[in-house]
Amino acid sequence: MIANENAVSPEQQNHDVLNRELQAQLAAVTGGLAPEPFVQAWWDWYLGLSKTPEVQAELSKKAWAKVLDTWQFAASATQGAGVAPAPEDKRFAHEGWNQWPFNVYARGYRNWENWWQEALTSVPDLDGRSAKLVEFAGRQMADSISPANYLHTNPELIEQTRAESGQNLVRGYQNWVEDLQRTLSGKQPPGAEQFVVGRDIATTPGKVVLRNDLIELIQYSPQTPSVYAEPILITPPWIMKYYILDLSPTNSLIRHLVEQGHTVFLISWKNPTAVDRNLGMDDYLELGFMKAIDAVSAIVPERKVHAVGYCIGGTLSFIGVSALAQRGDQRIGSLSLFASLCDFDEPGELSLFIEPKQLAMLDAMMWKKGYLDSTQMGAAFQLLRAYDLMWVPMVNNYVRGKRDKLNDLMAWNADGTRMPWRMHTEYLHKLYLENQLAKGTFNIGNEAILLSSIQVPMLVVGTETDHVTPWRSVYKARQHTRSTDYTFLLTSGGHNAGIISGVQNPKRRYRTLKFSDTHSGVAPDEWFQNAPPAQGSWWPVWQQWLVEHSDTNRVSPPATGNVDRGYVPTVDAPGEYVMQR
Repeated sequence: MIANENAVSPEQQNHDVLNRELQAQLAAVTGGLAPEPFVQAWWDWYLGLSKTPEVQAELSKKAWAKVLDTWQFAASATQGAGVAPAPEDKRFAHEGWNQWPFNVYARGYRNWENWWQEALTSVPDLDGRSAKLVEFAGRQMADSISPANYLHTNPELIEQTRAESGQNLVRGYQNWVEDLQRTLSGKQPPGAEQFVVGRDIATTPGKVVLRNDLIELIQYSPQTPSVYAEPILITPPWIMKYYILDLSPTNSLIRHLVEQGHTVFLISWKNPTAVDRNLGMDDYLELGFMKAIDAVSAIVPERKVHAVGYCIGGTLSFIGVSALAQRGDQRIGSLSLFASLCDFDEPGELSLFIEPKQLAMLDAMMWKKGYLDSTQMGAAFQLLRAYDLMWVPMVNNYVRGKRDKLNDLMAWNADGTRMPWRMHTEYLHKLYLENQLAKGTFNIGNEAILLSSIQVPMLVVGTETDHVTPWRSVYKARQHTRSTDYTFLLTSGGHNAGIISGVQNPKRRYRTLKFSDTHSGVAPDEWFQNAPPAQGSWWPVWQQWLVEHSDTNRVSPPATGNVDRGYVPTVDAPGEYVMQR
């Protein structure tokens, strides 16, 4: 899919340019979603249903049963029965849903929703991808027409409006106008001004000791008289700003590490613009991970480095550590990975958007602009959890007139980044679509990246409710590497909140098991049953793991930078790249 345009004829180039232009214009209308896969999925579903009269008959029978149940419930409700329509559904948990006619609305909706879900999943022999697309689109439809979303069918909203004489609607309209103005002007959401980068969040002291066209490398200041000898290099994802790992002090993983006596270095990625359109995965490896390793090794010489990667930064760490091992480079002491994939065979719900026609449209959008905007990525993630991330906030903001108080993680989430065209296209095609890294066919230049070359101690973290990198897929790293000191840790929470697990958070839990050879392993669900749950944050567990893989003798903190080697301390953390919008 990624062709060298100089190797084709002028006619073919003109055809490609025209095709991309048309795709980009269509994407502007559809919000970036390719319509063909969804149309084909619905057509497959319709044809499959039309060929199975027995399924049609069964669905018709169940439809009449649902209608009858709704009528019977409505009859009892009019006589004051007041039976809760769906006590297990949080959408209808308010006591007002026990009263007529709202309990009838809820019961009727639930009956239709259950029948609809069954109709979408009852067609035999439906292609797996078509089945997922139909189920996804059907869920979006069902979520959109829930009576809980609308003022005139939601008793809680009606009661609030009556009690406030409509002032909630006035506030909601004001909220809508403010959000529209902020969106059009590119401003962050209300409340973000309370979380200023460098003042309220990303405040751990440090210095930028390296800057190139892609990264700033931050060396954090020691917080203890002596430190563990081995430095830590963190490679965060460039799909988000690095300071998710350095939020407010109680939520800062970086601050936690330096306070425990570790020397921490971290990559802060440039926020690319159109001029960076041709940055590729090779640039992120060489200008990013490799340059950072060189700098850390020069500043803290003759010491192994604890490599740490998060999300796509973890995937890059997989690639970088593999490449170093293949080159005979022994500088890596251990590898820790947070919610990171090396095997993309089962990427979870994101696979809905990883399909050739969809990627062709996405490629056209990025090619036209030179990058993928953060709002487009955010919209895709919202669709995966539409009810919680779209409908609930809209009802709260614009009908209840209630602003949810922004916290540090929410403020960070609104501070998005862009993806350069070439890198993101390579990443989606080669890793997600073709799964080249797991198959051993992924190349950087002429160098094939073989995950089996990784033999250093590893600790891999998955999160239970992750819809970006499902933990069962993260777990697959075990079968591709050859570490004889391998620990898998599963923590509660999702892709972001599960990783940001401050030690003062009492609601967290985790499971962990260690493997001590290169071949033993169990299926993910069997692992889950064998790993006992423990209460608390996983941060202290990981930090102790780092200690166990470090020299027992602590040393004086290293100097900041190494002027003789060209690593001159410049601006204070959080640096300048993280400020780019």
